[in-house]
Amino acid sequence: MALLQGRRFIMRQGTHGLGLGEKLGSYPIAGVGGGLAQMARRSGAVLYVVMIVCLAAITPPAAFAKGAVMTVVVVILFGLMLAWRRTSARLGLRRCYLYTDGLVVTNLFGGVRDAVAWSEVTELNRLSGASVFMTFHRVEISRHGRRPLVFLALGLEPPLVNALLSQLAKNGIR
Repeated sequence: MALLQGRRFIMRQGTHGLGLGEKLGSYPIAGVGGGLAQMARRSGAVLYVVMIVCLAAITPPAAFAKGAVMTVVVVILFGLMLAWRRTSARLGLRRCYLYTDGLVVTNLFGGVRDAVAWSEVTELNRLSGASVFMTFHRVEISRHGRRPLVFLALGLEPPLVNALLSQLAKNGIR
């Protein structure tokens, strides 16, 4: 993706030229905003179900029209969420790329936020949370002499966590 800046084109920095070996996979990650969006989406779904049940039980005037409008809004929001997932994956936004010799995390604009070689990693701390409204794994990778790399993998059993743990085990990191 080229951005016009002055008269020069500047290409978004890719993850392939960082010297971390063979690419093993690309996984979605999130920050605090992504976790809050997941919680808002699930809260909205619960609120939608409660409202539909109330419309069916109380039956106010034009209950069908009100229910239809709410359903259309929910379907449109669900479609937008799926479109965002597909677009962000295609553009490489908020991704974790695993390589044989390390990993690369991209930011919201697709640029490299941080890159970590397995030789720099001292420890992996993982915190999991599962509830009706929010399900996540918080991953913190501690490194020699640098700030830890922290990100969220959303979902009950995200594939990123298993792939990350297997790569760490292959490199002798606990």
